Amino acid sequence: MTVTIRDLMTDPQLFGEQFGGESFKAWRALLAGFYGLPLDDEERQILKQLTGRLSAPVVAFDELWLVVGRRGGKSQAAALLAVYEAAFKDYRDRLAPGEVATVMILAADRRQARSIFRYISGLLHANPMLEQLISREDKETIELTNRTAIEVHTASFRATRGYSAAFCCIDELAFIRSEDSANPDHEILAAIRPAMATLEGKLVALSSPYSKRGELWNTYRRYFGSHDAHTLVAQAPSKLMNPSLPQRVIDQAYERDPEAAKAEYGAQFRSDLEAFIARDLVEGVARSEPLELPYNSRFRYFAFADPAGGGQDEYTLAIGHREDSRVVVDLVRARRGVPAEITADYAALLKAYGIREAHSDKYAGSWPADEFSKHGITIEYSPKPRSELYLDALPALTSGRVELPPDDRLITQFAGLERKTSRAGRDSVNHAPGAHDDRANAAAGVIALNAHDSGVYDYAALL
Repeated sequence: MTVTIRDLMTDPQLFGEQFGGESFKAWRALLAGFYGLPLDDEERQILKQLTGRLSAPVVAFDELWLVVGRRGGKSQAAALLAVYEAAFKDYRDRLAPGEVATVMILAADRRQARSIFRYISGLLHANPMLEQLISREDKETIELTNRTAIEVHTASFRATRGYSAAFCCIDELAFIRSEDSANPDHEILAAIRPAMATLEGKLVALSSPYSKRGELWNTYRRYFGSHDAHTLVAQAPSKLMNPSLPQRVIDQAYERDPEAAKAEYGAQFRSDLEAFIARDLVEGVARSEPLELPYNSRFRYFAFADPAGGGQDEYTLAIGHREDSRVVVDLVRARRGVPAEITADYAALLKAYGIREAHSDKYAGSWPADEFSKHGITIEYSPKPRSELYLDALPALTSGRVELPPDDRLITQFAGLERKTSRAGRDSVNHAPGAHDDRANAAAGVIALNAHDSGVYDYAALL
């Protein structure tokens, strides 16, 4: 007897008690449609509402993209799909000796991926029949007796290669960031799709929406409301998919920040965010080589530091000089480690370029100035916050009056910056959630304090 996804959600001997109630009605219609199951009249109407399609599908899809608000039940639905593909499908006739079919759970980091993984483990252990399939289990892997393994993976295009994937769930795709790539979501998909080819695997990408860029937005724009036979895209606010979500939680979110709440709970892509600068513009002002320009006594050098006290942030220093109407960023150094040791090394570097006074933002408090003073370097704090430094640097960047070093992370950080327009019409610039801008901030400090859209101006006049 073949078990369908609807059976899994409604049969009391499987997960009917958890997924068979009224609160999961929309999820049952959507997942039944994803697998091409016959739908009743109510389910067809729900599916049309969720997908924008004019007619219900009659065949199973390869990919399901879920643009659903927070607390809408995405993780539980993804866990159920993972259990269904791992425990109720047989891939053994397509596996080579020693090969296993992998059910992948991908997220920005392992901690986030384990959220869905815990749901999966809970579902398997909640059913005595399915629990018997488990041959081995640890914090990141569940191996089943049918030669299927459920694994947690970091969302990396490198880590996903070499597998035979029967199913892949990518969690919060809109928020996946990488210091090494401007398009990590694209590269992950390019790596995982071939891994699913031999087993005809299913791809499920789920996320609350964010800005109008990236693979989630591109797929939504292309396939939502279309009648493509391979890709199904659904969009739904949190309350539609999870009627039990308290309305006061949603109302409070809208009171605090309406634009953010529209995305977080209304599942609408944000219209108040846009890319600060295009990647090709940043690449266009980067020299081909070298990474660092040596000291030249012809020039007067300036520096901007972005200190960090530890953690994932980099302690960054940029050094630059002016050549006529251009600002040349000679180098950008970025390190993690003991701040005092890094400060000592940076102070020596500053002296090598004839710099005795440098600038820094105020974020780190007074300790950078105190620490640099021990090495004979005076730190002046920038009169403007980083957001305004970016805005001041933009005209020089877009007009080509800047030369940047060929630092891939620096370029990626500039290209990943976002401009947000407030309801009052004021712009601010910052990195995206989960991203970093330490190198970009230091370089922007050098640029903004040395260039102006009408030409060169006196550095000291800004202070």
